[in-house]
Parts: sequence; structure tokens; C-alpha cells
Amino acid sequence: MFMGEYQHNIDAKGRIIVPAKFREGLGETFVITRGLDRCLFAYPLSEWKALEEKLKKLPLTKKDARAFTRFFFSGAVECEVDKQGRINIPSPLRSYGELDKECVVIGVSNRVEFWSKDHWETYFEESEDSFSEIAENMMDFDI
Repeated sequence: MFMGEYQHNIDAKGRIIVPAKFREGLGETFVITRGLDRCLFAYPLSEWKALEEKLKKLPLTKKDARAFTRFFFSGAVECEVDKQGRINIPSPLRSYGELDKECVVIGVSNRVEFWSKDHWETYFEESEDSFSEIAENMMDFDI
């Protein structure tokens, strides 16, 4: 399980350090793709395969299912962690997430998310006021 928040910089070549606490869970090779809310999602290969199986079952005739599957898979790439604990995030993904210098890397249960620091701070500030309402709505899911 991934949890916690870490701040790292992305260098001019698009490399960023994967926090040591996340490296073991992600493995030396993992999948990174476009996420929701303008961040990147990273999954260990086992989680990615399980997610892929679920998405394969979505009906091809549903427009939203096709759109989400395209969005999710077209940006996906396998990343390898180098000897310094860094990954190289491809340019299209850096552009999507607007990752250009300061980044926030967070653990979210079965995935890791990479955010630009500005996007993360804005998201957190905007969401902070509605956390009580969100928590109340989560009760519908028996949590």
C-alpha cells in the first residue's frame, strides 16, 4: 500500500526521483499514465494488469467507456527506475501533468500519483473545504 506525500524536482531531462518508500512497491519497472485531475498515475505491473482486465470488460459500444479507455491506455508507458532511483517521464506525460520543476509525489493506496506542486496545492485548497461533504458521501460506499 502506498501512502504519504513527498516533494521532488523534475530535472531538465524529465527525470524525477521516485521516493524510496515507493520503489519497493512499484518495482524496478512499472506503468505510468495520464491520471485524473491533471496528475499522473503510476501502478506496479500486477496492479496494472488487474486494472487492464477490468477495463477490457467495459462495453465497447459505450462512448464513455471507449473515451476513458483511450485516455488511460494511450498515455501509458513502462518506466524503469535507474540506479539513482529516478525515472524518466516522457514528454507527452510531462506536458499533460504540467510537470516542469517542483513536483509532489503521493501514495494513494494501490497507486502513486505525480503532481505539479502548483496543481497539488490548488487541488488540495479547493478540496479542503469539501472534505466533510466528501466523507459523508463516502458513507454510501460503506466506508
